[in-house]
Amino acid sequence: MKDFFLSDCPRFENKVVTSSFVVTTKQVKPKKTGEPYLALVLADRCGQIEAKMWDNVDDAIDAFDQDDFLKIKGLLNKYKNRFQITIHKVRRLADSEVDFADYLPKTTKDVDELWRTLTEFVQSFHDPHLRTLLQTFMADSEIAAAYRNAPAAKTLHHAYIGGLLDHVVSLFRSCDLVCRNYPQINRDLLLTGAFLHDIGKIHELSYTRSFSYTSRGQLLGHMIIELEMLQGKIVQVPGFPDELKILLEHLIISHHGHYEFGSPKLPMFPEALMLHYLDDLDSKMESMRAHFPSLGRTLLNTAKFLKGEEMTAAAAAAGSGEESTSAASTPSTAETATVADPVLTTGNTV
Repeated sequence: MKDFFLSDCPRFENKVVTSSFVVTTKQVKPKKTGEPYLALVLADRCGQIEAKMWDNVDDAIDAFDQDDFLKIKGLLNKYKNRFQITIHKVRRLADSEVDFADYLPKTTKDVDELWRTLTEFVQSFHDPHLRTLLQTFMADSEIAAAYRNAPAAKTLHHAYIGGLLDHVVSLFRSCDLVCRNYPQINRDLLLTGAFLHDIGKIHELSYTRSFSYTSRGQLLGHMIIELEMLQGKIVQVPGFPDELKILLEHLIISHHGHYEFGSPKLPMFPEALMLHYLDDLDSKMESMRAHFPSLGRTLLNTAKFLKGEEMTAAAAAAGSGEESTSAASTPSTAETATVADPVLTTGNTV
């Protein structure tokens, strides 16, 4: 069992720490002298942190790979208002030496209860084709197991075990509420789109040791995978209307809402537009909850602000936005976990 997690960083600033992590990124870079150094991103269930190894690098370069578990000893300090570790010693750990639960964040919600909620929503459908289609997906034991465990993203939102299911149940609830205000919306069609819009993440992402992309995910992306999965299940539903299939395909390929965000088509009917906006809202609300920098702005903790806690100088510096990222950007080291001011922050609190 680990005795130091990244959530402990504020208590150990400028101290030498010894702990174990999983390697999410490994790069060999040249110093100004031309000699190599190691630039790593290490992770545990509380977040990620950048780490550098400057000395004795030749002995360590081939000693481990990305996704390996490491025991490291190094100095924990801050650089540009972010925690980092300067590694002194490193040793690769065997799987038998680690508890996997220490390294991947996991939803705190009851997964069985989330699955029951999803099931109840599907059972409430009036359209027999859409209800049968989703029940066919949920009856597939391999898909169901993955749907209950997969993250919704590698880093941007709901990036934890159970994140996909958590996200979709939240999205179902929002869709169900908003539909009551817009009677022209086909509720069953919208909820089916919500169920399918990220289901390809179960194949796009790998989440056994760390969150990363599979080769299939890198080459195709979750939307293409989802179209393939949809075709495979629709043939199991007798008499499924071709027009309804086309609408589902459009919901999948348009849900990012903008060409620059990866949608090959813009939303072209009301349910598609609503799916995009509610999906975007749910992801951004999760980013707000986690104080995640994908929103590209300084975030205010209103509860602490109302208690009279003031913004610190460190937060003011962080609020300049120099290290923020846009929601559409590729995940980078700017999205790794950090510890910043509790009232205003541009980073993710670990």
